[in-house]
Amino acid sequence: MDWSVATWWWVICGGLVAAELASGTTFYLLMLALGAAAAALMAHVGGPFWLQLVVAAAVGGGAVTWWHLRLRRHPRAPAGENPNVNLDIGQSLDVALWRADGTAEVRYRGAAWQARFVGAGAPHSGRHVIRAVEGSCLLVDAA
Repeated sequence: MDWSVATWWWVICGGLVAAELASGTTFYLLMLALGAAAAALMAHVGGPFWLQLVVAAAVGGGAVTWWHLRLRRHPRAPAGENPNVNLDIGQSLDVALWRADGTAEVRYRGAAWQARFVGAGAPHSGRHVIRAVEGSCLLVDAA
């Protein structure tokens, strides 16, 4: 079986995607896979190999640079405060009674949880919103 250069670029692209899925830590390998896909498209239209390499480097390197700069400008919140990671953040619950130390026991999702008030002022009974989760403690603020 004789593979074309475009096929090799697609194999490289697939390998980079598979490596990203196996590691699951960053999007940098996916950005490099974009470069390999762009090079494969350049090979399909008949571009010379040196141009395929330039396209792969430009698209992949440009995407990696863009992603890196994006993460520096918009840092990710820690998992305990990130609503994209923890779906409890932003949900509301009712607090009936606060202890003197600013903690309470609440019912949330059918279970008993510890809650700690992190808002401004003194805690009061009523509706609260979950702002973060630390272990099994919900950090709440007044709604």
